[in-house]
Amino acid sequence: MAQNTPVSTSAKLNHIAVYVSDLKKSAAFYKQLLNLPEIEEPFKDGKHVWFSLGAAGQLHLIQGARQKTVHDKNEHLCFSVASIDTFIGLLNQRQVNYSNWPGTAKEPTLRVDGIKQIYFQDPDGHWLEINDDQ
Repeated sequence: MAQNTPVSTSAKLNHIAVYVSDLKKSAAFYKQLLNLPEIEEPFKDGKHVWFSLGAAGQLHLIQGARQKTVHDKNEHLCFSVASIDTFIGLLNQRQVNYSNWPGTAKEPTLRVDGIKQIYFQDPDGHWLEINDDQ
């Protein structure tokens, strides 16, 4: 019986869609801070900007959010960078507020596994985590 059962493969992430109120502002934020490569999107309606996340999939920004919504920090996108200290310098240069997990401003969290992480919000209040690529 086991030989006739097809092997199931796990689903893989295709994309993450983030609903934004100002597409141009949000696209610049993600492109400039995270250095994400913009990719072609098929709709060409001025309401979408797509970015490649490499093997992880894609990030789709979608114009249309009517109001800023409060988002919980537990729901966040996480990106790893080669140097969190260099990234923190970029945030400071661009005057983007960031904090550690408990919320202490301009202070990274040092996890028990030695990974440093920080949190900040995009223009619509979506939380982002940045951590060391280790």
